[in-house]
Amino acid sequence: MKLKRAVFNQGESIPAKFTCDGENVSPVLELGDVPENSKSMVLVVDDPDSPKGTFTHWVLFDIAPTDTIKENSAPGKQGLNDFNTLSYGGPCPGVGIHRYYFRLYALDCKIGLKDGAKRHEVEQEMEDHILDSAELMGTYQG
Repeated sequence: MKLKRAVFNQGESIPAKFTCDGENVSPVLELGDVPENSKSMVLVVDDPDSPKGTFTHWVLFDIAPTDTIKENSAPGKQGLNDFNTLSYGGPCPGVGIHRYYFRLYALDCKIGLKDGAKRHEVEQEMEDHILDSAELMGTYQG
């Protein structure tokens, strides 16, 4: 599985529109080679460069298998992020350049948790069900 296209390429700067300095909307993600037997997908966006440790910006799960996640959409259930919201929270670094990882997983099942699940709960339910995964990393400096 691969992330074919987004509004930025691997290692490039994320456009301000998708950050707290802009419209703070989620970017479009185009996918390729999603396993045919996928039952659902999970997307986790995080920042490992946060001074307090990895900061989770978005948890989206039970996404129907697809080849596109549209801009400013939430095509699944949303987990609780570290902003303490059930939504996408764009890059918003305090100081310096931070890396933001968009990790997508294809699963052989639906997770079945309710909106508001915590990241570790989603990851626990994913164990032994991942068919494939893809990753895209972008940077941002506020």
